[in-house]
Amino acid sequence: MTSPSTTLSLVDTDPAELAVDAIVIGLHSQAGEQAATGPAGALLLASGAESIAAAFDGKLTETLALLGATGAPGEVIKLAALGTVTAPVVAAVGLGPEPTGAAPAPETLRRAAGAVVRALAGAPRVALTLPLPDDADAPAALRAVAEGALLGGYRFAGYKTVPQPTRRDPVAEVLIAVPDAADATARGEIARATAVAGAVRTSRDWVNTAPNELRPPAFADAVAEAARAAGLGVEVLDEVALRAGGYGGIIAVGQGSEAPPRLVTLTYTPSGGGNGKRVALVGKGITFDTGGISIKPAQGMWEMKSDMAGAAAVAAAMLAIAAVRPSVAVTAYLPMAENMPSGTSYRPGDVITMYNGKKVEVLNTDAEGRMILADAMARACEDGTDYLFETSTLTGGQVVALGKRVAGVMGTPELCERVRAVGDAVGEPAWPMPLPDDVRKGMDSDVADISQVNAGMDRAGHMLQGGVFLREFVTEEVAWAHIDIAGPSYHSGEATGYWTKGGTGVPVRTLVQLVEDVAANG
Repeated sequence: MTSPSTTLSLVDTDPAELAVDAIVIGLHSQAGEQAATGPAGALLLASGAESIAAAFDGKLTETLALLGATGAPGEVIKLAALGTVTAPVVAAVGLGPEPTGAAPAPETLRRAAGAVVRALAGAPRVALTLPLPDDADAPAALRAVAEGALLGGYRFAGYKTVPQPTRRDPVAEVLIAVPDAADATARGEIARATAVAGAVRTSRDWVNTAPNELRPPAFADAVAEAARAAGLGVEVLDEVALRAGGYGGIIAVGQGSEAPPRLVTLTYTPSGGGNGKRVALVGKGITFDTGGISIKPAQGMWEMKSDMAGAAAVAAAMLAIAAVRPSVAVTAYLPMAENMPSGTSYRPGDVITMYNGKKVEVLNTDAEGRMILADAMARACEDGTDYLFETSTLTGGQVVALGKRVAGVMGTPELCERVRAVGDAVGEPAWPMPLPDDVRKGMDSDVADISQVNAGMDRAGHMLQGGVFLREFVTEEVAWAHIDIAGPSYHSGEATGYWTKGGTGVPVRTLVQLVEDVAANG
């Protein structure tokens, strides 16, 4: 099921003369003495809106103030142009206080573009005149505006059979005003944003799909089809091959479901062999998580359709990587299973032989994600890699510790810091967390090499337990980072910025940027 698409293009025509359905301007709030001069004095038009302001004879901020505009970030105020400009509607989007001597931060622009494009649903063609710097920061700002527009305009196709009279079609075409529409750098940023945001939208589609339509075999088929179309190498192991290959963790979790597990491997090979480095991406693909025998509470369980968000993000990132073609080899490993209670389910007390030969004592069948990831990570290390990035909706402890927007990252300290820096740059924040020795000691088993969770079933340091467990399946020479996205991968509240309700696509943009960073810097 594919969501309606939005196209991007650049324009350098006078915004007041653009033949569009709505024209968007940026609006800053002012603070202190500047705001004390009255309602209109508390507002300041952002750069790019000059010709629009002139068309309104200098009364645009006064009119917006009368309509209740404050310039708060993400606020959208629409007014009828009444012939002052070619577009019938002018929409002002809040950017917050005007930065001193600089354009707004890329994330501010990304969220503003997302908010206003979503608010303009029903307008087929929209032009954005948001402020872009004229220095070295211009490409990042343009990329942010483009990504925000494409992601804010996302809407899952859904399953409704009755037309919704109030449901307006998403914006079909977005024009972004720039000084020179023929500039090669600007055109390159639009192409990259289209590829990456398109991948994020695909990830969201997979996460938002009903779980009865995306069980492991169907998910594997969908990923394989998209990957082959993008020119990636594809390998799919079914349950027979997984059992024969010794993937004990994936088999154990998947054996309770009538829909058998899969392991999908995607391969990107750069032209000319690349820079000699190798990157592995691993994503958790639990297509639905009941908790198994250790069954979850019913409240909120419907959101467990999103427990495959890590695999969706990794698969989508590979589609973007195939499009942007970085000079580094990348292989993705997507273990997929459905965690169901049945007479064939794995049980608390079971001892499972994992792909790398380690014995794991199962204490909680709801700690299933780490079981399938461990096999995939061990396989990635066996195949050979220099950097391993794994992402998963692994623990509720991530949400308790860091909330719904900030991912937790654990692993090799230097690589965790790299993830943090890239996440900040692309608007997908992550925060490095420790892997203490006492947490590992608490996971000692009397009968096996390690237990899945703390042997006393103590949830203290719950997020850290997941990282400590996964560390057991990474070889010493591999730099690795585990990115726990239990909170950021799924947004259950009202739409905000470029996040719509449902799957967010986090951390697709982080993974793509990390791969590009390795390609450029090793």
